[in-house]
Amino acid sequence: MEEKKNNEQQAVQAQENTTPTAAPKQHHKKQPASELQLTSEESIKAKRLKIRQAKRLALIGSMLILVAVVAGLAIWGILHLRPADATVQGQADCEVVRVSGKLAGRVVELYVKEGDHVRKGQRLAKIYSSTTDATLAKAKEMKNVAASQNLKVERGTRYEIIASAQKMVEQAQSVEKQAIAAEEITRKTYERLNNLYNEGVVSEQKRDEAKAALDASTAAVGTARAAVAAAQSQLEMAKNGAQPEDKAASQGMENVAQATVKEVEAVLEDQYLIAPCDGEIASIYPHEGELVIMGSPIMTISQTADMWVTFNVREEKLNDLTMGKEIDVTIPALKNREAKMKIFYIHDMGSYATWSATKAYGDYDSKTFEVKARPVVDIPNFRPGMSVILK
Repeated sequence: MEEKKNNEQQAVQAQENTTPTAAPKQHHKKQPASELQLTSEESIKAKRLKIRQAKRLALIGSMLILVAVVAGLAIWGILHLRPADATVQGQADCEVVRVSGKLAGRVVELYVKEGDHVRKGQRLAKIYSSTTDATLAKAKEMKNVAASQNLKVERGTRYEIIASAQKMVEQAQSVEKQAIAAEEITRKTYERLNNLYNEGVVSEQKRDEAKAALDASTAAVGTARAAVAAAQSQLEMAKNGAQPEDKAASQGMENVAQATVKEVEAVLEDQYLIAPCDGEIASIYPHEGELVIMGSPIMTISQTADMWVTFNVREEKLNDLTMGKEIDVTIPALKNREAKMKIFYIHDMGSYATWSATKAYGDYDSKTFEVKARPVVDIPNFRPGMSVILK
């Protein structure tokens, strides 16, 4: 800074020396050439310094003017401009039904393709399983065997067995009669010998032998009667057939076999997949010839007849979105078509969809709600996935 001041003083002195005055002429001595050259260089430096100072002042002034203009525009925008309301955008959606079956096998034929409209009850695909067909054949054979066994039990014992039992009863009765006759003879013999023994005609041994023969005859009669009873029981059993418990068990086995057949047939019913509702085929997962497992989805059907729109709205805007209210929307994909929709569902989206406050004071956490609305009237060409703007 001191050097600059010295330069400026030298420049001023040089100007004063070079400026002509009206003073009277005086005789001066001529200055040397070196002093004249030094004086001209100092004047040039002084002029350059003034120019630089002037440019610096001009630049600072222009910057101050620019800052003032920008600040003024910002203040004017804050005072006069208002932020535009945030656009609430939703998305069209519909119910999607997955079509699957209980049969594991190979997809042999597809009767529809993606984009086709189907009706409830329409055939969609055919699945073939050789293993299930073999299981059905085996179940039917088991049913036939159980039915035959049950029929045999219900009919009872064969005629030949009943006739044989009848003959055994007759033989036992014949033996019983013979035993009774033999007992009668031995009884009379014993009575005679006992009388003769009392008269002293026969010995005691003879009488005892007659008594032993009588006892043997009596025992033979009892054995014959037991044989008759046993033969009659066998005949009665043959006539009655199986016991009630055996009949119930046989009938139960036949019922189990029939249920097995019905179970396999119910699985085979799913070899033809049937549309559960009206709609549009959205996706088909397997190709013809591919294997699928039980319960795996084969295709999906979009129920385009029942469309709705889902909006995600912060809770402070729910005051204008109440249950049952009709709202105005715009559909950009349909050339900004305007439509009316009716709100039928409002539910919070949980803590994961909470808008956190960014200020320590003067703000609060706001939850997001899911709002669904259906068109009041059908909208042609309105499809799932289209954007919908809430006015």
